[in-house]
Amino acid sequence: MRILILTALLVCLSTAAGAEPPAQATHVSVLAGDQVIQILDETVDWYRTLGAQQQSATQPSDLLILYANQQTADKVIALAFELARANAELLSSEAGAAGEVDATQALSEQQKRLDAQRKAIQDEIAAGKKASGADMQEKLSELQGELDMVSARKNLLDTMAQFVNESDTKRANANALKAHIDAIAVSIPAARAPNSAPAPAGAAAAQSAPVEAVTSTSDRIGVWELGANVLRLGKKMRTLDAIDERTATLEHTFEQIRAKPLEQLKQYSTQSDALAAQADHANSVTLKGVRDQFDTLAWLFQQTSAVLIPLSKEGVLLKQYRHNLSNWRDAIKHQYHDALVALGVRLGILLAMLAVVFAGAEIWRRAVLRYAHETRRRNQLLMVRKVTTWVLVAVIVGLTFVTELSTFATFAGLLTAGVAVAMQSVLVSIVGYFFLIGKYGIRVGDRVQIGTVTGEVIDLGLVRMHLMELNAQGSLGATGRVVAFANSIVFQSSGGLFKQISGVNFVWHETTLALPAGADYAALKEKLYNAVYGVVKKYHDEIIRQTKEIMRTTSSTAAGVASADPSVQLRFSASTVDALVRYPVEIQHAAETDEKVSEAMIAAIRG
Repeated sequence: MRILILTALLVCLSTAAGAEPPAQATHVSVLAGDQVIQILDETVDWYRTLGAQQQSATQPSDLLILYANQQTADKVIALAFELARANAELLSSEAGAAGEVDATQALSEQQKRLDAQRKAIQDEIAAGKKASGADMQEKLSELQGELDMVSARKNLLDTMAQFVNESDTKRANANALKAHIDAIAVSIPAARAPNSAPAPAGAAAAQSAPVEAVTSTSDRIGVWELGANVLRLGKKMRTLDAIDERTATLEHTFEQIRAKPLEQLKQYSTQSDALAAQADHANSVTLKGVRDQFDTLAWLFQQTSAVLIPLSKEGVLLKQYRHNLSNWRDAIKHQYHDALVALGVRLGILLAMLAVVFAGAEIWRRAVLRYAHETRRRNQLLMVRKVTTWVLVAVIVGLTFVTELSTFATFAGLLTAGVAVAMQSVLVSIVGYFFLIGKYGIRVGDRVQIGTVTGEVIDLGLVRMHLMELNAQGSLGATGRVVAFANSIVFQSSGGLFKQISGVNFVWHETTLALPAGADYAALKEKLYNAVYGVVKKYHDEIIRQTKEIMRTTSSTAAGVASADPSVQLRFSASTVDALVRYPVEIQHAAETDEKVSEAMIAAIRG
């Protein structure tokens, strides 16, 4: 481009080499174009932190500070674009002060000279046309050729000047910077140029995140809610710390930028004083150049001031912004401390209540071990203690962590229904356990019969029990097998559950004996009774005691319960007479007693 401009000057101008333009003031911008865009991006990015503040504003006091920060941030972003546009104007002016623009100014001056020269020739031609004579015709012909030459030179300069203006890199960059600034400002309603179209309704709301609804937590007293509140306040403080740090960084950036325009204003003031001193001793020829320099300095001073003033205001606004953030953080810190205290008190109450429950459980256990001497009763009380303790622990923990009682009731209902459906058999067995350990229940060591299985209880759990299986009527001892039954057997109608009464250790056995035909049946009956009584009489006292225990426990006066003596009954038929013998035996000696009774009855019949 410089070669083209110099070529045009050499072709069109031979006398312009001696022309010397008046000295001009130095055009210096505060920031380069990429620096302007970088600062704008940093400021816009900082401005968008208002969205995080809006999400953190959950209290009325938060909303007040948020509103103040919103107003301050709008002013900061508007001033940032104001100084960006002022700096872009300086860059545009600086493009007219470079070396290439000096040549462009020379082209402009040459164009003016050619315009003046062409006008003079045209006036001379117009005056010559009024005169007459052959010499005048030749003169007019020569003037017309000179006018054509001047017009050709003027056309060349116009073409080159247009090309130079279109190809000026600095001017193009300055125009691109202005367009870029306007494009960024479109996304920020607060930064729009004064003459730009107003933002559509709702645009400001679209730029920011919705503010959370302010809710009261006075009716939410659960540990879970208190813990969540502590975490939420801690996150809010960290968010404000991050925003404050970014604000401090932006403030430092503006402070660094402010030094350069301030120095330039001082230089412009110094140049102005120097020009004023020069004008005092200047003649009329140089005064016009001094006036031009004064105009240039005034414009530069005004544009640089347009950059410095927003920078100074930015510093004040950002300090106020940080002050608001500091007040906000102090309020949140106080809330955070109160939330921690409330959480600590609630956890302390929880631990104290659990300590009371476990202390009561320990006292219960020691009282049972000290005052309940019966093993069966002791086990029952310890089992009730265990169930009661853990139920209380579950209720206390649930009520402590729950947020609202209605929510807890709903949750507990759904949980209970689900557990009841999924663990129906287990729950029925657990309920059956409490029936089994009742007044007429069973305990370890009892001999029971469940359906066709007879056995001795060796374990009674919360869900099921185990029996050591015995052979028929238990007369031949254990079979060596262990049988397990669910406690829900007590609710089943088939099979049945049979057991000895507590404290009773005998059973009644019956046997039938055919008597000889034609014998003295009354005498045989007496002999059989004496024979059987002679076998069981050594257990007679113990059997009487246990019989009285049965009467006391069951309040029964049935004949089979009231008597502890053996009995012999005769049954007559058409062909035979049978004797039905019924006698008590101790369970531990049942087989031995049956054998001795059989031998005694045979001996009585033969004798």
